[in-house]
Formats: sequence, C-alpha cells, structure tokens
Amino acid sequence: MNRKYNTSVGSKIFDCINCLFMIIIVIIMIYPLLHVIAVSFSEPRFIELGTVSFFPKGINTAGYMYILSDISIWRAYLMTITYAVLKTLFVLLFTSCVAYSLSTEGFIFKKPLTILITITMFFKGGLIPTYTIISSLGLLDTIWVMTLPTCISAFYVIVFRTFFKQLPYSLREAAHIDGASDIKILFGIILPLSKPILSTIALFTIVEVWNSWFEALIYLQQQWRNPLQMILRRIVILDDLFQMGTAKDAQNLMNNFKIHPQNIQMAAVVVAMVPVYIVYPFIQKYFTKGIMIGSLKG
Repeated sequence: MNRKYNTSVGSKIFDCINCLFMIIIVIIMIYPLLHVIAVSFSEPRFIELGTVSFFPKGINTAGYMYILSDISIWRAYLMTITYAVLKTLFVLLFTSCVAYSLSTEGFIFKKPLTILITITMFFKGGLIPTYTIISSLGLLDTIWVMTLPTCISAFYVIVFRTFFKQLPYSLREAAHIDGASDIKILFGIILPLSKPILSTIALFTIVEVWNSWFEALIYLQQQWRNPLQMILRRIVILDDLFQMGTAKDAQNLMNNFKIHPQNIQMAAVVVAMVPVYIVYPFIQKYFTKGIMIGSLKG
C-alpha cells in the first residue's frame, strides 16, 4: 500500500532540523565511548599531551595486558556473572509470581496490594533499617546479599502485571476447566507467551547488577566477593596507581612498561563493558516489543 508523505517546504525543513538534532544527540552519546576506547589504545606520550579524542594515537595494548593479567579482575568477573545470573533468575521468578496474582480476576486483595506495592516505588525503607534487617538475617558478606534483598522490584511487578493483562484471560479459564493449577498455568502457559517482557526485564536486571557497586561497598567485607564494578571503582575513581604508590612510581610505569595510568583506567572500563554488549544483541528483538506492550495500559 502506497503511503502519501507530506512534501511541503515546512515539512522538509522540520525533517532536516530533526535529523540534525538527532545526529548531534548521537555524537554526544557516542563520543565518550569512542574517547574511552581511543585512550585505552593510545601511547602514553599522546595521552600526556591530551591530544587523544575520537581515534587512538599509536597502538598500545599494554593497558589491556596489565588489566587482564590481574587475577582480581577475573575473580570479579566470575562473581559479577554469578550475581547477575542468580538475581535475574530470582527477579523473573518472584516478580512474575506476584504479577500473576495481581492480574488474576477475582483476587479480592488485588487492588490494595497493588497500591501498597506502588507506594514502595516512592518511599524506601532507608539505608540503616535495611542494613539492620540484612544483618539480622545473616546475609552480610554473602553472595545472597547481592541478590535476594532487591529481587522484587515494584516497577517490574507493575510492568509484568500490565503485560499479563494483555494476554487473553480465556487461556486461564480453559486451563482451569482442564484441571490445571495456577502454578501450571503460570509456568506452562503464561510465561512461554511472555518472552518479550521476560527478555526486557532480564536485560534491565543484568545491566543493573553489572553497574552495581554500592551494595558491595556496604555489605561485603571479603575482597574476593567484590563484583567487577568495585574493582573498576578502585582503579578509575580512587586511582590506585597514585593512592598505592607515588608520582615517581607512576612515571616509572610509563617509562618502563609504556603504560599511562589512563591506559589502565580506560582499558578497565572497556573490559567491564564488553559482556553487556555481547548479551544485548541476543535479546534485542524482544526488547522494543516488551517495552511497548508492557506500557500500553495499567
């Protein structure tokens, strides 16, 4: 079917301005990423002069060799993947169960529970009470403190509930007539039809865990349990090269190993970003659909 497009002068001017605006936004968004990659591969003398922008000057992989030879990076990778997998499974399991109950017709507590859950989106319990509860439950300095306390999100519950309400309720009624329980309906019918929203929430959760460091700073004591972002924070924000040594040590590092401190910092950032960029293409086809369907109606 042929579509007629507005070809007036005003429309063309608007399209040009809109395209120019979007190009500027894209450049603003992409520049920091390109700059980080460029600095990570550039030679120390160009970094010291501050002449690196979009493209690396000289090819220097010493920063990556330095980062990848550090055993703490690989240990943090393993812990972060563990936290991401566990929390994603918990979020999808518990959130979908709560949302299924709230989307069930005839559930008398549906409305008050929905209101209570929504309130928690705006009012938090506070850091000290949360720490006290976690401590009393014996979760401090365990892998569970990074996964269980926040495994149910009010926002995700609302999104799941909205998506479940889009599905024909006759599917549940037919399954009940056939003698299926609610658990069998949820895991056998509803969730297989909810791949878009499952993939979307999984991506949100993975990115959230991958960027998380504050919980580890507060609740974890043993260094080997720290996630990757704690290592990255120590390298980039606290600047370990200067905190642990002296300016002379940093200069020796530049002269003897051809590594600038920013080589190491930016290489660590790139190494931390890689897994998210690897995961995203596999669930991209569900992402937009899940966002749109999950936000159609409340």
